Amino acid sequence: MRGTMATRNGYEGRGNTGRNGGNRSGNGRSRMEYEEDRPRSRSRSEYEEDRPRSRSRSEYEEDRPRSRNRSEYEEDRPRSRSRSEYEEDRPRSRSRSEYEEDRPRSRSRSEYEEDRPRSRSRSEYEEDRPRSRGRSDYGESYTGGSGNGGSRKAPARKKQAKKKKRIIMFTVEILALVVLGVVLWGVMKQTSVQHITVNEEEIAQNFNDTVEENQAMKGYRNIALFGLDARDDNLGKGNRSDTIMIASINMDTGDVKLVSVYRDTYMNLGNDRYSKCNAAYAAGGPQQAIMMLNMNLDMNITDYVCVGFNGLIDAVDALGGVEIDIQEAEIEHLNNYQASMFSTEDHPKLTDDYVRVTHAGRQTLNGLQATAYCRIRATAGSDFRRAERQRTVLMACFEKAKTASIGSLNDAMNKLLGGYVATSLDTAEMLEILQNVTSYRIVETEGFPFEDSRATGRVGQAGSCVIPLSLESNVAKLHQFLFPQEEEYTPSDAVKSYSSRVASDTAGCY
Repeated sequence: MRGTMATRNGYEGRGNTGRNGGNRSGNGRSRMEYEEDRPRSRSRSEYEEDRPRSRSRSEYEEDRPRSRNRSEYEEDRPRSRSRSEYEEDRPRSRSRSEYEEDRPRSRSRSEYEEDRPRSRSRSEYEEDRPRSRGRSDYGESYTGGSGNGGSRKAPARKKQAKKKKRIIMFTVEILALVVLGVVLWGVMKQTSVQHITVNEEEIAQNFNDTVEENQAMKGYRNIALFGLDARDDNLGKGNRSDTIMIASINMDTGDVKLVSVYRDTYMNLGNDRYSKCNAAYAAGGPQQAIMMLNMNLDMNITDYVCVGFNGLIDAVDALGGVEIDIQEAEIEHLNNYQASMFSTEDHPKLTDDYVRVTHAGRQTLNGLQATAYCRIRATAGSDFRRAERQRTVLMACFEKAKTASIGSLNDAMNKLLGGYVATSLDTAEMLEILQNVTSYRIVETEGFPFEDSRATGRVGQAGSCVIPLSLESNVAKLHQFLFPQEEEYTPSDAVKSYSSRVASDTAGCY
C-alpha cells in the first residue's frame, strides 16, 4: 500500500515537475527546449525585404525596346530602283545580226558529201566477204554424189534465201525511215507557216455558173499569189497587196504560166463594190481577194500563198542572190527603195545599212536589192513595168532553186517559212509541190488587163485606176492564154454584167 502510494506520488512529482518547466528526469525535453530549436517565425517586414520589388512603369518603359519612327524605317528599307537602273541590269535584246551569227550555219551539199561514209566498191566488198568453201575444203566430210553432198546443198539454198530476205527487209526499213523523215520535215515546216483560214466550200459555191462545166480547165491547178506591203509578221486583212498573181500549173506537163493582175485594176471587189482590186485583200484578207479574182475572171481558185517583204528578202539571200539585168534608169530608184524599205506613212525610217547598186547590166542582187527592184514604178511603164519586174524576180528565184544545193534549199525554206508566209496549202500539198519542183518550168508570163485592151484614168473616189476597155474581152483572152482550146472562150453571164458596170463607171475617164 505504501509502495503503491509512493509510486503514485513519484509519478505525480515527475509530472508536476514537467508541467512547471523544472528539471525532468529521463529523456523528456521541456517546452523551452522545443521553442529554442523551432525555426523563428519571420516578421512581415522581413518578408517584405526579401520579396522582389515591383518595378515601376518608368522602369518598364526604360527596358522596353523603343518604337522606331517612320524616318528610321525609311532609312533601313531597301531603296526602290529607278527605271534607268532596271534598264541597265536587264539583259540587252539581241539584234538580228547577233542571232544570225549564233545560229548554226546550214551545211552545203559538198560538206554533207565529205562527211557521208564513202560507198564501197564491189571489189572491196568481195575482199571482205568470207570466201566460199570449195569441195576440197570440206575434206573427208564431203562425199559428193547423191549421198551427204545432196543434203548439204539444201541448207546452202536456205541460207541464201534468208540472206535475200534480210536484204529486202533492210531496204524496206530504209525507205520507211526516209519517208518518215520527209513527213516530219514537212510537219515542222508547216507549223511555222501562218494559216489564215479561208472557207473553201463558200468560195466554191460562189464560182460563176460556167466554171464547173469548163472542160478546158480540167487538169490545171490555179493558185493565187499575194505579195504584201507588210512590215511585220501580220499577213491578214488590213494589208495592201502590192502584188497579185495567178500561177496556173498544168499537172500533166509541169508547165507553169504566170499572170499579174495589176493592183489598180478597176473591178468588182467580191462584194458588189467597185474600186481598185488590191482593196479586196485589205478589206477581207485572202478569202475576199480570191473571190474577187474568181468573180471577175471566171476562175476556180481555192488556194493562196502570201509573202511579206521580209520573207522575200530572206529567201533570196538564202539562195545566194538572183541574176537580174538592171537598167540605168532603175539604179537611183532601186537604191532609194533600199533606204526606205521599212518606212511607213506614220513612221519614216531611213537607213544607210545597204549595198548600193552602182552600175547597169546583168548582176547578182541580194535579198534587199531584189525586193527594192520589185517595187520600182517611177520609170517608163509605171505599174505595168513594176508587175513585170515582180514576175522577173519570181522566175529568177524559181530557176535558182532548181539548181541550188539541198543545204541552200533547206535554208531558203527555213527563212521563207519563218513567219513571213501564209498559205492555205496543207503539209501533203506542200510536199507534193516541193517533190515536183524540178519538173516545173515557167513557160509564159502576162499582165491583166492585156496591153491592147486597157487604159488608165481617174475613176471617181477610186482615184487613178487601170481600166479594162472591156472586162469581157479581157477574160476571153485570159482563158485562151491559160487554157489553150480550139474554140474561143465565152465568158459567163456574171462577167458580162460586171463588164457592163465597169464600162458605165469609167465612161469618159480615159
